[in-house]
Amino acid sequence: MNAADIAIAYHERTKHRPERYASGPETLDWTSQPDPFRAFAGSPSLRLPLCAGRLAHDSADEAQAPAFTLDSLGALLELSLGLSAWKEYGPDRWALRCNPSSGNLHPTEAYVIAHGVPELDDGLYHYASRSHALEQRCRATAAHPLGLWIGLSSIHWREAWKYGERAFRYCQLDVGHALAARRYAAGLLGWQVRLMASKNDRSRCYLRYASVA
Repeated sequence: MNAADIAIAYHERTKHRPERYASGPETLDWTSQPDPFRAFAGSPSLRLPLCAGRLAHDSADEAQAPAFTLDSLGALLELSLGLSAWKEYGPDRWALRCNPSSGNLHPTEAYVIAHGVPELDDGLYHYASRSHALEQRCRATAAHPLGLWIGLSSIHWREAWKYGERAFRYCQLDVGHALAARRYAAGLLGWQVRLMASKNDRSRCYLRYASVA
């Protein structure tokens, strides 16, 4: 069976139908509910400033687009993947985020590769949305051009716990939500988000300053 046949078979097997819902877990095991926040214990952590609307401007005026700084990077991540509110009902408390997610389960995690950002070592970072911080995973060992690259990954268990086999669908949907939220946030800052076709894409501009060629 080729890749296309596998994808079509999965789609047919896991879609809702007029006469029935798609199959899934009949009950939820609350004792095994996944943690909605990933954290890397022991990693150096840098809290990002909250933007509080300070960097919003008319995106049509590209001359005023901010440079790469902790303020502008923090604004980008806050407005696209950060927490927007906390809600409570009885003994339960949960977070809402700026990007929508099926079941509010948020399987999508963001990683930032930064080069040439003042006050930030060149390297790879995980964005911890709960604390609005960057957790350093490694430092860069080679010279790279100025820029930001942001990669997205999915923790499928966060969705599978509730949706079973359909989880893969929702993980793909949530990645799309995160990309759209990133594009809107970047546009507010006067930046452009460009999707890299592959890891060998020589454009090296997943996210780049709008005035950079």
